[in-house]
Amino acid sequence: MAKKEMVKPLLGIESEIRHYNLQKITVGILGTGDFARSLAARLVCSGYGVIVGSRYPKRNGSLFPSTVEVTSQREAIDKVNIIFVAVHSEHYSTLSELRDGLTRKIVVDVSNNLEVNEREESNAERLASLFPESTVVKGFNVISAWALQSGARDGNKQVMICSDSQEARCMVIEIARNMGFIPVDVGLLSSAREIENLPLRLFPSWKIPVILAVVLFVLFYLYTFIRKVVHPYVMKGQNTFYKIPIDVVNAALPCVSFVMLSLVYLPGVLAAIFQLRNGTKYKRFPHWLDQWLQQRKQLGLLSFLCAALHAVYSLCLPMRRSTRYQLLNEASAWVRGDKKNAWVEEEVWRIEIYLFFGILAIGVLSLLAVTSLPSVANSLNWREFSFIQ
Repeated sequence: MAKKEMVKPLLGIESEIRHYNLQKITVGILGTGDFARSLAARLVCSGYGVIVGSRYPKRNGSLFPSTVEVTSQREAIDKVNIIFVAVHSEHYSTLSELRDGLTRKIVVDVSNNLEVNEREESNAERLASLFPESTVVKGFNVISAWALQSGARDGNKQVMICSDSQEARCMVIEIARNMGFIPVDVGLLSSAREIENLPLRLFPSWKIPVILAVVLFVLFYLYTFIRKVVHPYVMKGQNTFYKIPIDVVNAALPCVSFVMLSLVYLPGVLAAIFQLRNGTKYKRFPHWLDQWLQQRKQLGLLSFLCAALHAVYSLCLPMRRSTRYQLLNEASAWVRGDKKNAWVEEEVWRIEIYLFFGILAIGVLSLLAVTSLPSVANSLNWREFSFIQ
């Protein structure tokens, strides 16, 4: 479709575009799967009329709320001007016979792929090429069927919406807002490929911090294993392999936590040095430093995880059977030596101080971790967040 045609008012809904924020309309859905049923229920709860187009309307009619009209695909698209296409992208070709009925209407593509960048073009762009006389909008693909069913409890979910028609985007944005979601206008339909990749990415900003934490843990674990298990066995013939699951892990965790925590604040120091050297704060940092600065939150939360695990492991130390045997052996040795007082003042104070600072440290780190959560950080102003840091 030429660009001039894409910005023309859509036939039959000019008045709805002017008044879309004042009254709710009837929309259509093509498809009867889980997402289509959840979408229909959510639209009905939001005050919209819903007509579902199905190849087998009699068989699938009972799957939807009684207020939803289930009819044939052709009848459904003839009655509405906004149609949600809730079918798999590989089945788009089956809708070719509906091309004339979808002319100059808004078609909302909610599909996803099975892999990131599965095709050169996005599903929405492919749908637009199959229906050149329709205005295709990409949206709602980042929302699951469960999120649609959960109602207002998931109302803080963002919905990415893009289209080459600004008027069509406004219509779909208002629908998303009335459904309780937070619509985000990401521009033209060329952004659809990136939107379709979002649900398929597995913690993209956590990859490097997690790998770094695992590498550090392995290094500290190996060092502790050699020092506490291998060395006593080789040099003195002592069998201390029982320390592998608890003692060795517990010794490695705080080391990883300290290093990860230092990596949270070190890039800030390096950034200040770069700014002083450049004589301005408006010059961009090197790419590696910029990426490091953006991943400080993940590094900090992983540091807190290691510290919390260290605290749990430390609490479990006295519960081990090996500890009980060691206490019995030491008590027996004291009795045989006819010593009445095993109290060592220096060791008592040292352990008490260790525990005091350990509890204080885990408490402060917990505060930092909680305030790093987006829901908590958004409720703090910049001065409050800086004060906690």
